Amino acid sequence: MEFKGIIEAAGQIVDLAGVAVIIVGAVIATVSVVGTLLRRTGRPVYEAYRQQLGRSILLGLELLVAADIIRTVAVTPTFESLGVLALIVLIRTFLSYTLQLEVTGRLPWQSRGPAAAPPSS
Repeated sequence: MEFKGIIEAAGQIVDLAGVAVIIVGAVIATVSVVGTLLRRTGRPVYEAYRQQLGRSILLGLELLVAADIIRTVAVTPTFESLGVLALIVLIRTFLSYTLQLEVTGRLPWQSRGPAAAPPSS
């Protein structure tokens, strides 16, 4: 097998992994929520479901971007393919940032919370 074929296969495997992560994450999140509903714990399930689903989509998107980069840069590095890659990465990055905001309530570059101020004397 030649180099181009190996890289194309690697891109397809990473693509498959990205889709699998999204599907498996959605199934796990759904089973978890259904289990919580059946136990009638009274816990709110919408937020937990949305966060679990969002995490799996985020991870899947990262893998899909990696697959696009592998295929575009290693196999067909033309200006047109690089432009298409840039557009795809831009759209998926925007989706990742908005999903991150939905899942955690903050943007990736924001700290987790206000830093504790040193005690004043």
